Amino acid sequence: MPNTTVFACGYAAIVGPPNAGKSTLLNKLLKHKLSIVTPKPQTTRKKITGIYHNDHCQIIFLDTPGIMTPMQKLHESMLKTTRTTLNEADALIALIPACKRPELFDRAFTNMLFEKWLKETKKPVIMALNKSDVLNATERKEALHIIQDRWQPQKALAISALHGTATDTLVDCLRHFLPLDAPLYPDDILSIAPERFFVSEIIREKVFLQYGQEIPYATEVVIDEFKEQHENTPAKKDVIRSSIIVERDSQKYILIGKKGAALKKLGMAARKDIEELLGRPVFLELFVKVRPDWRKKKIMLRSYGY
Repeated sequence: MPNTTVFACGYAAIVGPPNAGKSTLLNKLLKHKLSIVTPKPQTTRKKITGIYHNDHCQIIFLDTPGIMTPMQKLHESMLKTTRTTLNEADALIALIPACKRPELFDRAFTNMLFEKWLKETKKPVIMALNKSDVLNATERKEALHIIQDRWQPQKALAISALHGTATDTLVDCLRHFLPLDAPLYPDDILSIAPERFFVSEIIREKVFLQYGQEIPYATEVVIDEFKEQHENTPAKKDVIRSSIIVERDSQKYILIGKKGAALKKLGMAARKDIEELLGRPVFLELFVKVRPDWRKKKIMLRSYGY
């Protein structure tokens, strides 16, 4: 490992299966909720860029969609995003969740990840065993020994993204693999993505949290209008109009609910978080539109940014 004694800067991609805790890790590192988090798998669909700063380094973290077997064109687009992101990064964090015996972690997935995804990038890999608090000290030591012996990453460590356990150690490990000696961004910037992207993500998060079964997965959120400090609204609120895209009329009726109650509840929850993100009052208006089989159509996926 190179001896990095000066300031370091570079890109680090976080990769792993759905629900491994990638977005939770990004938020914990930044001490800010940047990436949406829900209990449902495949919440993250696009690359999320989060910029970490301390006195010794600047790390541009890249949160990626989880690696899974693609079932439709949307999944293929998500996997393409992940693969492209790995090639953009200077270092990779392989985030694998721990589980109780006999496996301790998903060894089949880990092998596939290293052999089919990480090896070909030829980038330094730090293997982070997440949710490691479910294991005792002996189990953690055994799991890390297996990982280091079988796949030989540059470093293997046990962390808890939720509780922040060993996340500082993860940063210290990463900085040795960053190529630049000066920051790329000012230290008051958390992301280079526009506000309207995070607004759409907040709305999508509320859909994931409020609705069950297939509704969240059949949903996309599009920001149709984003006007700051609109003079014709009370208190000069920002005006945000957004379309929630679904695939079938039945899904539209579920999203709206009886007399619009479900959509109103969704809008209230989203507006609260959007105002917290922007630091100013917002007038939020939601519409539900049906676009049959949008997840299977390349042209529509491209129009939604996939």
